Amino acid sequence: MFLTQSLAGEAVAAVLAGRNLTDTMGRQRHAHPELEPRQRAAIQDVTYSTLRRYGEIDFILTKLLNRPDTDPAVRALLAVAIYQLAWDRAAPYAVVDHAVNVASQLNGGFAKGMVNGLLRNFLRHKDALLAEAAQDGKARWNHPTWWVTAMREAYPAAWKAVLHANNQHPPMSLRVNVRKTGRDDYLAQLQAAGMSGEAFGTVGIRLQQPVPVDKLPGFFDGYCSVQDIGAQWAAPLLDVADGMRVLDACCAPGGKTGHLLELAELELTALDLDRGRLKRVGDNLARLGLQADLRVGDASQPAGWWDGQAFDRILADVPCSASGVARRHPDIKWLRRPDDFAQFATQQSAMLAALWGCLKAGGRLLYVTCSVFPQENQQHVAEFLRRHPDARQLPLPAALPVNGQLLPNDQHDGFFYALLAKD
Repeated sequence: MFLTQSLAGEAVAAVLAGRNLTDTMGRQRHAHPELEPRQRAAIQDVTYSTLRRYGEIDFILTKLLNRPDTDPAVRALLAVAIYQLAWDRAAPYAVVDHAVNVASQLNGGFAKGMVNGLLRNFLRHKDALLAEAAQDGKARWNHPTWWVTAMREAYPAAWKAVLHANNQHPPMSLRVNVRKTGRDDYLAQLQAAGMSGEAFGTVGIRLQQPVPVDKLPGFFDGYCSVQDIGAQWAAPLLDVADGMRVLDACCAPGGKTGHLLELAELELTALDLDRGRLKRVGDNLARLGLQADLRVGDASQPAGWWDGQAFDRILADVPCSASGVARRHPDIKWLRRPDDFAQFATQQSAMLAALWGCLKAGGRLLYVTCSVFPQENQQHVAEFLRRHPDARQLPLPAALPVNGQLLPNDQHDGFFYALLAKD
């Protein structure tokens, strides 16, 4: 538990200092190659769970701390320990003892007495503190106040369900590679391996319980990929056919790229600005037995990567707040700021306008975000349509919401889809 608290506290402190959680935990993995898979899983679980509940935890710490300027590393350690004491199954005495030991190694150990006293004080008043936190908006919903307000305004009937879903562990879903096997056959393989899942769509399976990918039958032979059920709509919506010239802009990590290539024999260009992330796309395609033209480039600057031949289909998975996948990336709730949307809007507008020029007349472009904020979604599409008279928004299948907005729930994450045709 000592190492779990130490590294989880380190990761939480990094997020509260403004750093990305995925990058932070990636650096930890490189710094600690000796950790066993179960240790890594425990560290990740405690870190993610602490951040999912950080609204409540921050409220409680503010009540208990005498000094608002408490050292950030100590405050993050306390946040992890309070999560464990309030919601984890660990023995309280062990949580407190290990937290004191971790504190003894932080900045000369000046705070170990305070850590011991505060955590014991929390245990004495736990029920009252949790009850008080439940009356505070930020603490109750475990989201920043501005986020809660925005959801209430955008989704008057569903905002509570959206916020609740953001605080849950996400489901694990698979996409069956139809070039290798059928979905029903793969369900039978899962059952034979002691796993069960529910079928969604034509190729999707939501597992009853998450498992490591090395437990999935045929995973390393390309029989399936891990992909959210909501994300599995992207490739079918583009309605690709053999021989089409297709662009997947901002393609990393390659889930949608692979799905497109599983559906048809395509001349597919997979574009991403990040060379390292593009390598992951190549690795994923190699596992699936598929190929694409991988290019490093900025989707808003086609002159640097486009050969001038127009595309039949374009998948524009644009940069966004990622608010629809906050339960998978709980740092997002605490890193995003209201003024971030202006920067995203600039990127989205530049990318969409540039990609529109790369699309054939009669072609289709699918605008995709993993956001639930309307200003990144239909509002943005409406402005694009106003500026481009050669663009039409096509209706989506009946199984999708009319407005294209999937909200996070127990089946899928939050996504927005707008299918645009070029006259």
